[in-house]
Amino acid sequence: MRKLFADYLRKARQAHGMSQERLVELAGLRGAYISLVDRGERNILIDNIERIATALDLKSVDLLGRNKEC
Repeated sequence: MRKLFADYLRKARQAHGMSQERLVELAGLRGAYISLVDRGERNILIDNIERIATALDLKSVDLLGRNKEC
């Protein structure tokens, strides 16, 4: 699930033309954390899924694979 989430996150971020650095700014999270989550190397808290989704102007469930087109 971690790798699947990372894939959806990366695709959503890229679809929005957003760098990891910009996502860090908008979500208010640490760069190293976003980088690890984006690569599927770190578990993510549900609260942080919400912060990232908000930064990407998405619903949290979109990052969990409900919407295949982020």
